[in-house]
Amino acid sequence: MKQKLTFRPIQKEDCFKISEAFTKQGWDKPVSQYQTYFAWQKAGKRDVIIAEIDGTFAAYLTIKWESDYLPFKERKIPEIVDFNTLKKFQRKGIGTALMNEAEQRIKKIANYSGIGFGLYKDYGPAQILYINRGYIPDGNGLVKNYQTIKYGEEIILNDELAFYLIKEL
Repeated sequence: MKQKLTFRPIQKEDCFKISEAFTKQGWDKPVSQYQTYFAWQKAGKRDVIIAEIDGTFAAYLTIKWESDYLPFKERKIPEIVDFNTLKKFQRKGIGTALMNEAEQRIKKIANYSGIGFGLYKDYGPAQILYINRGYIPDGNGLVKNYQTIKYGEEIILNDELAFYLIKEL
């Protein structure tokens, strides 16, 4: 029997449920993060898209309509931020469908979509997905806290480091 994939906006009652689902698989995603996302969605700052399989939470991503990353902000490129799929739902096409939904929404107001990813192995599946979807480097190199890294600068590999990509829609 085929499972039904649906998308919907985050609701206030989702915040605990999403946090708990990620905690069960060993990821630290506090309830407050989703409460903030819910508030940003209400304010129109982000779209928070929840993916469900047969009514069960499976994944989410957010579209940040005005990026904090200056090269995107200057070009008015919306940024897909914090894209996560529960491990038990990975490799089933949910992430691809969620990205399709996000890109369709972005295309209504912009010619490009932007995305950034971390540089260590945990981000490997996302790195492969984005490249396979046609995202290319934005040409600004490695970034730490939205600022480009300068030659010779010493860095620590952590979640503050990112590599940004763009895709023409």
